[in-house]
Amino acid sequence: MDDRLRRLITLGREHYMAREFEKAEKYLAQVVQEHRGFADIFNMLGVIYHDQGRFQLAQESFEEALKINPNYTEAALNLAVTYNDLGKYAQARDVYVKTIQRSRSEPRSLDPFARGKIANMHADLGAAYAGVGFYPEAVREYLKALELCPTFIDLRTRLANVYRDMGDYPQALREFEIVKTTNPKYLPARVSLGVTMFSLGRREDAIKEWEAALAIEPDHKAAKMYLQMVKDELRGPMSGASIAGQPAKGTATTSGGSAQEDSLDGILDGVDK
Repeated sequence: MDDRLRRLITLGREHYMAREFEKAEKYLAQVVQEHRGFADIFNMLGVIYHDQGRFQLAQESFEEALKINPNYTEAALNLAVTYNDLGKYAQARDVYVKTIQRSRSEPRSLDPFARGKIANMHADLGAAYAGVGFYPEAVREYLKALELCPTFIDLRTRLANVYRDMGDYPQALREFEIVKTTNPKYLPARVSLGVTMFSLGRREDAIKEWEAALAIEPDHKAAKMYLQMVKDELRGPMSGASIAGQPAKGTATTSGGSAQEDSLDGILDGVDK
């Protein structure tokens, strides 16, 4: 999922939860135009359309949600209500009965929306632990998140960054490679993998990752910044320039590492962890 799509989903959900349905519809409609794989987005649109009295659109949205996830109980119940409002009483009853039977036979099943929501809660807790340096606890929460949603490459990238920050470079590299294999165009992982290579002294490998990122998105700010700094280092001593407020080469640092390594770490906030 790219950053723009993630932003649309976040804004849409925020307005939806605040019952600002007109604003939510604007964002959620853009999401389904670009990606039709989110059952919960279709369900939210269905609720919005139903609230507006646009029952036919509501029906179509709930049906689409159930095509994506036939076990989506909330969407099924919403569809049954909508069928009833449209006078389709037999269909309403059929959907309702099937939903009740399914909930009894699979009482512990989670639909993708619930699974993703819980996974993101674990990830948020992991980020909080990482922010105060409790790396083992952060790893544990990210692993719980990935157990629920193993295909969430953004969470796997954040886990890899935690492994790197705690000094477990081999595990960080393994996680980054999984992400790169899954989606070679996921730039946060490519850029962060470059940072990890740089931290290991593998300058040429770092350059390859950042150049690969720029081949996909030529204006990627962090990749351009990292690449230029490392190329300057390979050509010769830097001329006292500093990046993002970090000390220039030759300036004393508090971590014991090189000033350029500190510079990279200092602008990691620009990379999606």
